[in-house]
Amino acid sequence: MRPPVTAYGGGDLPKLLRLVACLAVMLATACGRIAPPQETGELVVAIRESPAFFQDRGEGTSGFDHDLISAFARHLGVKLRFIKAADPFELGDLALAGRVHLAASLPLGNETLSYSVPIRTVGQWIVGHGDAAGPGSLGDLAGKPVEVLAGSALATTLRGLDEKSRPEVIEVPGANEMDLLERVAQRRASLAAVHDIHLDVGVNFYPELSPLLQLPGKLELGWAFGGREADRLRASADQFITAARTDGTLNRLVDRYFGHIKRIDAPGIERFIDDAKKRLPQWRPHFQAAQDLTGIDWRLLAALAYQESKWDPLATSPTNVRGMMMLTEDTADYLRVKNRLDPVESIRAGARYLAELIEQVPASAGNPDRTWLALSAYNLGMGHFRGARAMAPRFKRNPDNWYDMKAVLPQLSRPEIYARLKSGRARGGEAVIMVENIRSYYDVLCRFEPAHVSPFPLTTTLARN
Repeated sequence: MRPPVTAYGGGDLPKLLRLVACLAVMLATACGRIAPPQETGELVVAIRESPAFFQDRGEGTSGFDHDLISAFARHLGVKLRFIKAADPFELGDLALAGRVHLAASLPLGNETLSYSVPIRTVGQWIVGHGDAAGPGSLGDLAGKPVEVLAGSALATTLRGLDEKSRPEVIEVPGANEMDLLERVAQRRASLAAVHDIHLDVGVNFYPELSPLLQLPGKLELGWAFGGREADRLRASADQFITAARTDGTLNRLVDRYFGHIKRIDAPGIERFIDDAKKRLPQWRPHFQAAQDLTGIDWRLLAALAYQESKWDPLATSPTNVRGMMMLTEDTADYLRVKNRLDPVESIRAGARYLAELIEQVPASAGNPDRTWLALSAYNLGMGHFRGARAMAPRFKRNPDNWYDMKAVLPQLSRPEIYARLKSGRARGGEAVIMVENIRSYYDVLCRFEPAHVSPFPLTTTLARN
């Protein structure tokens, strides 16, 4: 069903042969296509592991596609089952053969498949190492090796360039975009082509990456449909996607997974990764012990501590907030902390305090929003946080949603707003920046640091990309 995956030069696969092969598969499988989800009670979805859209790290599945498709299954009133595809070729083949009801995040345009309305539009980039000279124009690409995912639309884009600009396209099987970016970061490949969203995610893990050249055109991603009555399911999906765009569901999902990824610049991420290698090891056992105490992922606690003190146990602010977790005097007294500069005591107390704040955020918020909201309260204090929640309806915002509260919290510094609140003025914008930074640090730690197996279940189920 798929062509051999090797290094190709400037030539293109004969489209007619591919079309004939696809039509043969369609005819061969027409009678054996999967029954509609309304008959089976299950929506079967082909999905590919991707750092931006779907991840399964053994701690549960998450990602933009995961959440959106899960919502679609709930909309249909059926169960959901994912089938992992190795590469874009297999995604399309599974839909074409009717073995799944839909395949997620495929570029629109394959004439043999039926697609939903577009869900996302992405740009296409050539990425290199920041220390190496790279192409400055399309003409500089000619003959240079560029790695892409096997079967990706980016391979088609590169082969469609003018002969004077066409690179040597190397299709890499069994990989995802983060694998390609890691190869470039480690100088095992000179150039790679990825979507802009994967580039934005990747530079948070590999700050040495450099976006060199934007390729012409953009790709529209949607769902591709197979199975019996595919057109009927596609019509339902179109209605669902349109409604999700109208009611803000798509915006909230975009913010959940991608809203924080550009908050910290490359030098800041580079410093964090370096500090994680040099300074984190001595504190890791204490963060893990704090997870045992509270059930909160130790990597989140470590991210919070880095944002607060850069893992400096002697850190002190001008307002006398002190220690690894930067506790105020009042908070330390409440938690019966004897010495705020004792790192072990500070870590345990900070973790206990965050756990209490999470419990005070209404369960209706759900996770990960409940955790992000609690982190903002860690910065503001619960009084200011409750004041912001009370003000949210005035701005037509949902107090249980972090995406909405990011717009509300900065209002606490406006006189006409804080004059109405018992808690008074607060620098809510700083709380937003703090939480977004913690999200970025947490993502990096989740990629490079293993989870800790605690005797207690985690109290936070967080989304990771």
